[in-house]
Amino acid sequence: MTVGQSKISINDAALYIGVSTATIRNWIKTGYLEKVGKNYVSIKSLEKFHKEVAGIDKLNKRANKSQRDSHDHGELTELFLKKLKQGDIFDLSTLAQEYEDSLSNSFRNKEGIYYTPSDIVDDLIDFSKIDTDNAVFCDPCCGSGNFIIAALGAGIKPMNVYGYDTDPIAVEITKKRIYEKTGYKSDNIKVGDFLELVISGKNRKFDCIFTNPPWGKKLPINRKKRIASYFGIKSSLDTSALFFFACMKLLKDNGILGLLLPESFFNITTFEEARSEVLRYKIKRVIDYGKPFKGLITKAQGLVIEKAYCKDDKYKIECCHQKNIYIRTVGSFRNNPKKIINLYCSYEDEQVISHLFSIPHLTLKNNGKWALGIVTGNNKKFIINKRKQGYIPVYKGSDITRKGLKPVSSYIPSDLSLYQQVAPIEFYQADEKLVYKFISSELCFFYDTGKRYFLNSANILIPNKAFPVKTEMLGELLSSKFMNWLFKKLFNTHKILRGDLELLPIHVQFLEGANFDEDRYIANLGLERTDDGTYRVKK
Repeated sequence: MTVGQSKISINDAALYIGVSTATIRNWIKTGYLEKVGKNYVSIKSLEKFHKEVAGIDKLNKRANKSQRDSHDHGELTELFLKKLKQGDIFDLSTLAQEYEDSLSNSFRNKEGIYYTPSDIVDDLIDFSKIDTDNAVFCDPCCGSGNFIIAALGAGIKPMNVYGYDTDPIAVEITKKRIYEKTGYKSDNIKVGDFLELVISGKNRKFDCIFTNPPWGKKLPINRKKRIASYFGIKSSLDTSALFFFACMKLLKDNGILGLLLPESFFNITTFEEARSEVLRYKIKRVIDYGKPFKGLITKAQGLVIEKAYCKDDKYKIECCHQKNIYIRTVGSFRNNPKKIINLYCSYEDEQVISHLFSIPHLTLKNNGKWALGIVTGNNKKFIINKRKQGYIPVYKGSDITRKGLKPVSSYIPSDLSLYQQVAPIEFYQADEKLVYKFISSELCFFYDTGKRYFLNSANILIPNKAFPVKTEMLGELLSSKFMNWLFKKLFNTHKILRGDLELLPIHVQFLEGANFDEDRYIANLGLERTDDGTYRVKK
């Protein structure tokens, strides 16, 4: 800091102390630092705080994820246990935020830990049908206690609040926050694995459960199988789905369950079994929260359900997506392929999708051969940008465009045995094949008759000879605006998965002539395109 300077930017203050900018902003909110202007704090307050408060434990690089991506969690635990023993030196909400900031990306990924922002907690919590004076609340993965503090704020009695977490620091922070808010010293917040608690049978039931379960936590295969077997489900399910089944096990009839889940829970094949179970009950709300977790590209979506069987397909569900509210029926989700919960679709979109699947159609399921492009195992080593003796041209997914294939710009050694993974040579050498981008937000297919080679950023489809649509026309259909619209309304993903493509309805009876005519195809389906680029059923 410069001598005589009276203020310092929040970014520079974070660098000076060795914490994140989020922690600096929390210290401003709690009065530890004096804000000067829009993005500055006074140097006097910063130096005083650093000397008298932060300096006590010397916030070091190991305690902050902005400094490095891995840490000794045991050492981090000791550091924060010392802080907790200091009592009133730190504001607990600030300490909770600081602890969350300290967890490295690698640790979060391994444990599936992503603490829930307070604005999402407040929006997701729903006690509209709960007698808060007597209700028993649980957060099975309580973290630093955000859901629990919100439950207390909504009127749940502190002695009726239960929480579990495998992280002892998070548990201690939660217990202290409960005491700070209510004056009640709770023994119901415990270090423990909720999944094992449920399996043990030594547990009580709850009127409401709200939580953000671990996403993709790495579990030993045998343990995962044992847990899945207990619930009578497939062992391949993600931990977020396992927690859903565990929560339902301990939720009382007519109780309320609220979960923050990865977007994949709602649209990926792996979670179909969990979605089928969800759709048996009364879904109150489904909410899209976008991408609230820094460094994580996965979207987060909220689910609130009442544990009461829903027999009426016309039961209405509120779906919130990008500030839009759509009213959908549970039947529209039950009738979707693989029970996809596509909350981003309006009622009108739902009508078009239902109409399409009601018309006789074929799919690509069992009607084609699929292959992955070449996986070199080391692109830097094998790929060059100029052709030379012994090398062959190869194309990437990014070379596939709506206008055709870009000129070749990559070459690899012709000896295919050098590479990590290569499909049977007949796939590349086929007289005709369809090739499409794998990582993409839209369908883009190229009809190849040049026996070209492709890298694994592109996938290959060769329709069976008996399939009643010409390969070139099929590629045009799959790349069309209409099929792109349908794909996004069903799957809304940035990966073009074979399993999703195999679900798309192909109305072969309307694919006639030498070339694909999109307008005629849409008209034959009894649809019309609207001015905003969507579709509706003709009246």
